[in-house]
Amino acid sequence: MDNESKEEKKTNEVEQLDEETLFVVSQTFKALSDPTRIRILHLLCEQEMSVNQIAETLELRQSTVSHQLRFLKNLRLVKYRRAGTTLFYSNDDDHVINVLQQTINHALHH
Repeated sequence: MDNESKEEKKTNEVEQLDEETLFVVSQTFKALSDPTRIRILHLLCEQEMSVNQIAETLELRQSTVSHQLRFLKNLRLVKYRRAGTTLFYSNDDDHVINVLQQTINHALHH
């Protein structure tokens, strides 16, 4: 089989994305399109933090941070663990964090 036939076969084998996958991808990019969520995810790349620590570090209201974390948690981009009455958040998806970090690096080098 020549190279052109192999490429044609590969093209024909490409699967169409189903609606659920399209929705998840678009929601992930939506999450990464918000500056506050980017700041939160970037901060959580460094360490696990509570809502209060995130709010203080980023100089945001606790309610704003909680709202954004809920959005990120629903997309499974962050997870939490409970210690007493405090929830500590951390990243939950290395794939998305890698995309975020690569995009930040791209922005810093242009």
